[in-house]
Amino acid sequence: MYLEVKDVKKSYGSDAGYTQVLKGVTTSVEKGEMCVIQGTSGSGKSTLLNCIGGLDIMDSGSVKVDGTEIFGLKADALAKYRKANLGFIFQFYNLVPNLTVEENIQVCEYLTDKPLDMNELLDTLGLTEHRKKFPSQLSGGQQQRCAIARALIKNPKLLLCDEPTGALDSRTSRDILVLLEQVNRKYGTTMLIVTHNNAIKNMVHKVIILKDGLIKKDYYNETLIPAAELEDL
Repeated sequence: MYLEVKDVKKSYGSDAGYTQVLKGVTTSVEKGEMCVIQGTSGSGKSTLLNCIGGLDIMDSGSVKVDGTEIFGLKADALAKYRKANLGFIFQFYNLVPNLTVEENIQVCEYLTDKPLDMNELLDTLGLTEHRKKFPSQLSGGQQQRCAIARALIKNPKLLLCDEPTGALDSRTSRDILVLLEQVNRKYGTTMLIVTHNNAIKNMVHKVIILKDGLIKKDYYNETLIPAAELEDL
């Protein structure tokens, strides 16, 4: 099993401000699978993603990625773990405004010894003609494509996507999901996608639904609907 999550608990605050967000989450994802983590606001889905990504430190439990246990790792070891294994895509792009598309991608290209080919990646994501533009010269969809390229250039084993279509209209959302689908097929990248959008769960291999910090449902889709055919995005 590529990703193994066992009895993960996470809380914030203390005394009157104490809140337990994750109350013992156990699940797993095979290598090369696309997985959606879904739930209402406050269900714990982004917190779970952040614990897997080493951005939040869990209170207890276990997260293993490709056999590596990350619970208990110190800051420098966590940084090495993220560098070696992970790519991140966020809702609001987080591009550096005074760098071009190509330069934004190069920020992460320098983090690995085996980056993907820049020209091939730009072509795959439809960014070749925009490579010298700055973020302010791009549409929202183009900025998200750039953010995806930045995450992928280091050829991550695991791509963590937090509401990747949350700031986009339905047509652009579909385009981004088609791209993620293509990336999964082309590079075999394992993906975890946190989303509020109910339609996205139909295009992925596995669905995890959280409620009040616990897994309510955890299942595989028998048939997948291609991203291009999803409705109500």
